[in-house]
Amino acid sequence: MEFRVLGTVAVASEDGAFLALGPAKRRSLLAMLLLQPNIAVPVERLIEALWDEEPPLHSRTVLQGHVSRLRALLAEHGAEAYGVELATQGPAYVLRLPETLIDAHRFEELVTLARGQRRPGDAVLMLREALALWQGPALTGTVTSPPLQAASHTLEELRLASVEALAEAYGELGEHGRAAAVLRTEAVAHPLREPISAALMLALSRSGRQSDALEWFHRTRRLLADELGVDPGPALCEAYAEILRTGTPVTPPTPTDDEPEPAVAVPELLPRRPRGFTGRNTELTALGLAAAGEYGAIALVTGGAGVGKTALAVHWAHERQGDFPDGRLFADLCGYSDTPARQVTVVLREFLLALGVPVQRIPETEAGMGALYRSLTADRRMLVVLDNARDSEQVRPLLPGGDHCVTLVTSRDRLGGLVASDAARPVRLDELPAADCTALLAAVLGEDRVAAEPEAAAHLAALCDGLPLALRVTAARLAARPQWTLAALACELADEQRRLGLLRVEDTGVAAALRLTVQQLPEQARRMFRALGLHTGSELDRYTAAALAGCTPDQAAAALDRLAAAHLVVESGPHGPDPRTRPDSYTLHDLVRLYARALAPEADPDGLARLLDHYLHTGLVATATAEPGSQPCFTPPPGARRPAAVREFEDRQAALAWYEAERATLRGAVAAAVAAGMHDRAWRLVLLQWPLILWRVRDGWVPLLEQALESAEWEQELDAQSRTRALLGWVLHEEGRYDEALAQLEKAPDLARQAGDVTSEAIARMNLALILTQYGEADRAGDLLGHALTLAGRARDRSTEMLAHQHLARHFLTARAYDLAMEHAQRGLELGPSPEAIPRRVLLRTSYGEALAGLGRTEEARRELTVAAREADDHGYEEGAAAARAGLANLADPADPEAVPRAQP
Repeated sequence: MEFRVLGTVAVASEDGAFLALGPAKRRSLLAMLLLQPNIAVPVERLIEALWDEEPPLHSRTVLQGHVSRLRALLAEHGAEAYGVELATQGPAYVLRLPETLIDAHRFEELVTLARGQRRPGDAVLMLREALALWQGPALTGTVTSPPLQAASHTLEELRLASVEALAEAYGELGEHGRAAAVLRTEAVAHPLREPISAALMLALSRSGRQSDALEWFHRTRRLLADELGVDPGPALCEAYAEILRTGTPVTPPTPTDDEPEPAVAVPELLPRRPRGFTGRNTELTALGLAAAGEYGAIALVTGGAGVGKTALAVHWAHERQGDFPDGRLFADLCGYSDTPARQVTVVLREFLLALGVPVQRIPETEAGMGALYRSLTADRRMLVVLDNARDSEQVRPLLPGGDHCVTLVTSRDRLGGLVASDAARPVRLDELPAADCTALLAAVLGEDRVAAEPEAAAHLAALCDGLPLALRVTAARLAARPQWTLAALACELADEQRRLGLLRVEDTGVAAALRLTVQQLPEQARRMFRALGLHTGSELDRYTAAALAGCTPDQAAAALDRLAAAHLVVESGPHGPDPRTRPDSYTLHDLVRLYARALAPEADPDGLARLLDHYLHTGLVATATAEPGSQPCFTPPPGARRPAAVREFEDRQAALAWYEAERATLRGAVAAAVAAGMHDRAWRLVLLQWPLILWRVRDGWVPLLEQALESAEWEQELDAQSRTRALLGWVLHEEGRYDEALAQLEKAPDLARQAGDVTSEAIARMNLALILTQYGEADRAGDLLGHALTLAGRARDRSTEMLAHQHLARHFLTARAYDLAMEHAQRGLELGPSPEAIPRRVLLRTSYGEALAGLGRTEEARRELTVAAREADDHGYEEGAAAARAGLANLADPADPEAVPRAQP
């Protein structure tokens, strides 16, 4: 077992799999305990770390819950065998464990050992091993509270000091190039940290790169002046002085007497201006700003296949010709192509020839070519366009040497390395807006033809996902067939089975472009992309991706991040207004999803079953959170597999928001389950949505519930039929379809009785009673509620008993039998002391207060209703708070004796 804080806070089991720690607050709790292992950490200190703002009133309860779940998780994975124990020690918690299990402890131990080494080679080995423990910024995934931020800063300072020590050890070995490589990354990330910049300057100088060393000094000096308004400190000045005192500037090769000076050539290697280019004004402006940076600006245009990166870059380059009087170079690096990627030496040779270097004077080695290329561009104002780059390593040797040169790179990958090491400025290219799509079609087909069918043109744009490549292929097909209408082609493209095939003309098409992107991915990312073809929605998180691919959520997150870097999926962040809905959400555009679906037969054949089981288990957790104390509406079917990890929800609002966000995906999952003959999953996938169905009861749930009933009947699941009919009857009633509603509700109790499920029968009788009350059949409704209470008591189901008492209290309030209403409210309250029963306790206390009011005991009623409102507020139960306040309002203005708030069933 291994505990990690140097990167994402994590716990790895013996087989290397990561434990599902849950939400950020639980990671923060673990981090605080790991930062002080074997030392009791006071509860107040932990609360300070878990909330970056004022903690809520029930923070101790929440903390206890996280401690309990973390303790259970560790026990489940055999922590005791490793000497790991999470214990309570008075008003504090302590994590007892061997400190060697913590990566931060091993890091500090290795760094301390390295300091005591006499041989620099041994120090290098130890420092490299220590730094290899870092997997990203310390304490990633935790709350941004002051205690955790301070700890993260301390660990980062130790890391930077270790990097400086490693570079110093390399220097003692005479390996100044390695020292410079180690320091450069940190100097880019921390440009105002003068000791690192000074050490980098000296390493560059001692490795024979004096000009680069001096350039770094002037760059840092300008940054200090611009950002802080100060001059370089002693460390930078001393390094600068040493370089001037001992260094020899690097100069371009001097021609011999029989070799003429290179001609001053003004190269023009740009391809022709793209025809029909339209729109992209925002991106062109952003590209201009990115290219306006000082000191050799690098603009990086990134986007998915077919989004128009090359067209944008070439169009901008032609538009800005006057800004680059010394010429423009262009090279297609073929990073995503059927042909092999271009070799750096081949591109450098082309550039040197374009710059006027005679063939006989071009150096043989890549290093020599690069040095000459940088020297020839050092004093020029040029544009270099590097199109279709695969990775940062392919680009770096081709960067010009002058401060006044601009490099424009396009890639399907984010090229984060180029951003980090060379301060490249990204310009992201997404799909075209609808108006620009129409303009592009008009540029090829003519404005009259497009204007004659504006709705069809908009439909074509949507079917093409706003991709210029897809739109151009569509326009080419229409241009070759003037008798076709736009609407006819749109109708054909609407068929998802044929769409990718129709978006191909000769050797150009969307599928071909996507294939070239996918084939460049590492195997894990390719496997994930194929698995995504089985997804039943357009958005997913790492838990869903893990289920599809049969891996852990952390492995899924790594694969999704790689797909996002290649612009095959889009990181959409939290979905909707609630950031807790889906904390790491990814989206697939339709054409990408269709291509992934075409590859899905190559994916794991069990992927769909794993996806459905993932939604079943997640839905059960969401239901338990949204409706605390309620019994699960089903058990997982035989053969269902529990996912590697199931996400958790902080509160009712987060669970309901998840239901809302996943509604379309769950509907697709039901359809996929039915199509695959997995009816045992289909009806369960519908029933687990009951909290959302009750919340948004008039949102058109009838077809989905009818499908659930059909699947339950197919499986001969009597209890499922009862539950489905009870829910369907309630929805039909709310839609005003009263006869249909009663037909369903009347059948539900008997089905539950045949199934032998006493709780289901009790709930079915309560639902029927609530409807009958509105038909004026109060006596029969009362009998049904009384029978439901008896059944719940027989089942010893305290939650359902509370629900029956709640409805009986409301029933007698309506009948103005206030004594009986008060009795049932009191009995219900006596059943639910646990925090999980808060919603029903609030409604029961509200009924109790209203019964007191009916008996004329106004002050007691006000006290009970005030307590109910406060309890609802403390636990975020908005509906309960509203009901209690309505009761208080009636006390203040009793003009309407019938005004009694109706509880939601």
